[in-house]
Amino acid sequence: MNFPAPISTDELLNTATAENLYQKLIEQLNKDFNFANEPVDFHPSTTPESLKVQLHEKIYRLIQYKFAEYLSLLYIVDVPENEVKKLDGSDIMELSEQVAFLILKREWMKVWFRSRY
Repeated sequence: MNFPAPISTDELLNTATAENLYQKLIEQLNKDFNFANEPVDFHPSTTPESLKVQLHEKIYRLIQYKFAEYLSLLYIVDVPENEVKKLDGSDIMELSEQVAFLILKREWMKVWFRSRY
């Protein structure tokens, strides 16, 4: 079975919710952020829309104020470097939104594979 790559944050979160894996996704995000020494506490009752906003804000702050920690997080989450290099960094707000999606996509991939194999 091939991994169904989501094309947007909303699609990813809707799929995770529909497959009853949204809580696992939150757990994975919390785990990897804590491992990167950038603790977040996405509560299990966090709505998908709220998660999207909070993650975007966290990434924005990391890019602006803690760039080395941001790079460490990308490494720990295992976001493909070539995908990050493709992004346009001229608008930090847009960049942080795109990076948040890449992080969610990679975390979703981990959760999805664990649920099936």
